[in-house]
Amino acid sequence: MGATKSTTDATFEADVLQNPKPVLVDFWAEWCGPCRAVAPILEEIAAEHADKIEVVKLNTDENPATSAKYGITGIPTMNVYVNGEVVKTLVGALPKPKLVRELDQFIG
Repeated sequence: MGATKSTTDATFEADVLQNPKPVLVDFWAEWCGPCRAVAPILEEIAAEHADKIEVVKLNTDENPATSAKYGITGIPTMNVYVNGEVVKTLVGALPKPKLVRELDQFIG
């Protein structure tokens, strides 16, 4: 992994909920084709906007508690957390221009 970080059920609170920056959490799984398609886009966004937003990946197969807590039923789902609260949810493998537009209030 490059600019994105991994989190788990055990580290989610410290990595995401207590993070002073906005955090985009990518809920994904190994077997999910669209998840693999969006991964390099998220790497780019993480690298380009590292000073403004943290991009964190959570494997839903390995971390079912956090996925269940936030009602993740389809992947890829990306939640943006600010001060520990979900402020935006994006579902599906979005192209980079759309993702950047959706994140503009956090990275603009």
